Order: sequence, then C-alpha cells, then structure tokens
Amino acid sequence: MSFETDLAHALDRTTDALEPELGTFLNGAVERGRSRRRRRTAAVLAGAGACCAVLAVAGLVLPAALAGSHSAGEREMPMAAPRTTITDAQMIQAVEATFPGGRFSQETGQSNNPSDPSGGYVANGGLVLDDGHGAAYVGVSAQRLKLPLEDGEGLSCSARPRAAGDTCKVSELPSSAALPGGALVMTEQTAAGHPAGPDTAHRWTVTVTLKSTGAQLQMVQWNSTGGGSGSEVPKPTRSGPPLSDQQAVAALTGATWAPILASLG
Repeated sequence: MSFETDLAHALDRTTDALEPELGTFLNGAVERGRSRRRRRTAAVLAGAGACCAVLAVAGLVLPAALAGSHSAGEREMPMAAPRTTITDAQMIQAVEATFPGGRFSQETGQSNNPSDPSGGYVANGGLVLDDGHGAAYVGVSAQRLKLPLEDGEGLSCSARPRAAGDTCKVSELPSSAALPGGALVMTEQTAAGHPAGPDTAHRWTVTVTLKSTGAQLQMVQWNSTGGGSGSEVPKPTRSGPPLSDQQAVAALTGATWAPILASLG
C-alpha cells in the first residue's frame, strides 16, 4: 500500500478537531470522533513530517485533531457506517454555503467510505473565512455514532477534564420534521493555551447529534487562521467566532446541512 494511501486512511480515521489543550482544525469538528481523529492525526503528523504539516494546516478534521492529546478518561465513541458516501466537495460546498458572502481560502476536505471501515467513516470540510471581521478558520466534520448513544465525547461535558476558563454545555433540541427524535447539542469554548491571555486564540465547537440515527455534525471555529497546539496556534485575528453558538446550531440543523445528515443516517 502506498504512503499516500496509508496517510489518507490514517487521516480518515482521525478527531478538534478540531481538542484541547487545544484541539484544532482538522475536530473538528473537525475533529468529532474527535478523540480518535486527534490521536491518529498526531501519529501521522509525527511520521510524515512536512507533508503532514501541510495537511494539518489545510485539513478540517485536524483542528480538533491537532488540538491536543487524548485526555485520560476520554472515551472513543463507537462509529457506524454512513448510509451513503459524502464527498470532500460536498463538505466544502456546505461549509461555504453556511457563510454566504464570505471569501474563502485554504479549502480542504475529506470523503467518507461507507463500504470500507478501514477507509474511514468521517467526512469533513474546512477553510479560512474572511467575512470582513477578520480571518477565521472554520471546519465541519460528519460521522455517525452507533446506537444507543453513550455518555462520551461530543455528548457529555464530563467525558474529559477541562482547564480553568474553558466552558462546556449540553442541551437538547425537540423532535421535529428536520430532527426526528430530537438532537443533543454540545457547545464548547477552549483556549489554545492556559492561562489564557489577550493574545491567546480560542476555539468554539458545536456538536449536534441526532438521537434517532446517531448522525453527528461538529463545527469548529477559531478566532485565528487555524488550529494547532499551544504556541503553534496563530494569534487571534478577531475577537470572536464568525457564528455564535445559536447561529451554528441553526446552521447545522438547517437546509444547508440536511442532505449531509440524511447521507449519514
């Protein structure tokens, strides 16, 4: 098997991420399956050198993945095969459509492979957005969790320890035509370094999980041009994320991402 194939498979099965101690952009969401993506992405980056570094800057699932190491007590969430393939182009287009009127650069994406677990069940898209208020990295990852849902990463704030100043909240959305069975929503804010100062970048993560199917979308937003870990994270380019938590939830549960959720489960 070629190096490119090995690398692609490793990245496919990678997490914050876009997570923390800084979870980063490729978390995602992105990143989701964040713990798995983070660990495996870190391993790939360590072995592949400059080539992986380029992917880390460009890829989405890496912010959370590059965000930090796997925390003690953090549980991997068992994943299920998506119903149909989601391409990297679909993910990038959906991210763009989430920010109409924005200017985009450094776009990267990853397809999933429902027919082959070793090929990866996570799809993602990420880019650097210029919306007139400062550049920001934004990425979304898509995966499906096995049912019944467990009390783990992306579903519970108690899944791993959090540094002082970082925040996490879990809420629920009621069942509706768009969200049959309702959904769990987890919102997080994580500093790239602790203690956080005026030059410390932050990551905002919103994870939406459908309770009836396990379909999960995770959006990661930075107030800088990318993720990383500690001093590797670019300095802030704006005070906050492009979308508030409420706006991010509305986007992920709206018409733009409905086809992606349907493809997942």
